[in-house]
Amino acid sequence: MYRRYKDVSLILKIVIGIVVGAVLGVLVPSWSFIDILGKLFVGALKAIAPLLVFLLIMSAISKYRSGSKNHFGTVIVLYLSATLLSSVAAVAVSYLFPIKLVLPGAMKIAESAPKDLGTVVSDLLTNAVANPISALVEGNYLAILFWSLLIGAGLRLASGTTKKVVTEFAETVSSVAQTVIQFAPFGIVGLLHESLSKTGVKGVMAYGQLLILLVATMVFVYLIVYPFMVWLLTHQNPYPLTFWTLKVSGIPAFFTRSGAVNIPINLKACEDLGLNKESYAISIPLGGSANSGGAAITVSIMTLATANTMGVHVSIFLALLLCFLSAISATGVSGIAGGSLLLIPMAASLFGISNDIAMQVVGIGFIIGVVQDSVETAVNSASDLLFTATAEYADDRRDGHPIDMRAAVKAANKVKTKVAKPIEEEGERI
Repeated sequence: MYRRYKDVSLILKIVIGIVVGAVLGVLVPSWSFIDILGKLFVGALKAIAPLLVFLLIMSAISKYRSGSKNHFGTVIVLYLSATLLSSVAAVAVSYLFPIKLVLPGAMKIAESAPKDLGTVVSDLLTNAVANPISALVEGNYLAILFWSLLIGAGLRLASGTTKKVVTEFAETVSSVAQTVIQFAPFGIVGLLHESLSKTGVKGVMAYGQLLILLVATMVFVYLIVYPFMVWLLTHQNPYPLTFWTLKVSGIPAFFTRSGAVNIPINLKACEDLGLNKESYAISIPLGGSANSGGAAITVSIMTLATANTMGVHVSIFLALLLCFLSAISATGVSGIAGGSLLLIPMAASLFGISNDIAMQVVGIGFIIGVVQDSVETAVNSASDLLFTATAEYADDRRDGHPIDMRAAVKAANKVKTKVAKPIEEEGERI
C-alpha cells in the first residue's frame, strides 16, 4: 500500500492535499481534530531537520579536494559566488517588497530581538560554540552549522572509508527525511485547515504573494545575475548558453524536483558540449550540494518575511549576516526535494525567532512548494551545467585558447539531433 502511495507524484499528492485542506477549512472550520495532522508533520520535521542539516553540511565539506588538475577551482568559486549573490539579491528584493505572513498562534517578539551590534555578536558567538549534542537535541542551528563545518573540514584528512561511512549515514538520514516529506500532503491538510479556521482566506492569500516574490527573484537571478557572471569570465554573449542550459537541464529538473535525479542529464549535456570529463565528472555531482542559489533565495526571503511578520527590525549588519548564513547553510540541500525549507529555522534563529514559529513557516513552504521547489530545483540544476561550462571556457580563455560559446551550443544541439535520428529510425523499423 505504501509503495503504491509513494509511486504517485509528490506534486500531485500535495495539490490534492491543498484542495482537501482548503475545502475542509472553509466548510468545516470547527473540526479542530484535523489540525493534528499538521502538528504531527511539523513535529516530525522539527525532529529530523537538525540531524539532517548537520550531516549534509559535514559530508559536503569533507568531500572538498584541492590541487586537482582540472577546472575544479574555478567551478567552486563560481558555485559559492553564485549562491552568495543569490542570497544578496533575495535580501534586496525582500527590502523592496516586504511581505507579512499570517501565522496562527504567533506572538510579537520584537521586544526579544537583538537591540545592538554587541548583543548580536555576543549571542552569535555564544550560541555557535554550544555543545554539539545539545545543539542537535535543542535545534540550535547556529551551533549545528559551526560544528558541522569544523568536523567536515577535519574529515577531509580522514580515510576514504570514513568519508564513505559519513556520506552513507547522511544519505540514510536524508532518506528518513524524504519519508517524512512523503506525508506532506496530510500535513498540508492540517496546516491549511488550521490557517483558514484561524486567519481566514485573507491570511492564506499572503502565501501567493510570497510565492510570486520567490519565483520572480529566482527568474531575475538566473536571467540577469548569472549571465553577468558568465560574461565577466568569458567576455562573450552569455545568453545562448544560459537559455540552452535552461532547456536541456532546467525543464527536466522542474518536473523531477530533484537535482540528484538530474545529474545524468547534466553529465550528458557536458559531453555534448565537449567539456573535459575529468572536470565535469566531479563538478556536476558536487553542484548538487555546493551550488545552491535557489535554496539561498528561498531561505533568505522566507526568513525575512517571518522577521517582518514578527515585527523584528533587520539591520544592514543582520541582513548581510543572513546572506552569508544562507549561502553557507544552503550547501548540501539542493539535491533534496523541499530541503531548503528545513534551513529556515536556522536562519530565523539569527533574529531570535523561536523554532516553533519558524516551523510554521516551513509548513507554509510546503504549501507553496508545488511551484517554489520546482523552480528552485530548475535554477540549481541548470546552473550546475552553466557554471561547469563557464569555468572551462574561462580557464581556456585565460590560457589563450578562447572558445565560441554560441558555436559550442550549436554543436551540442547537432549532437542531440544525430543521437535522436537513429533512435527514430530504429523505432520505424520495429
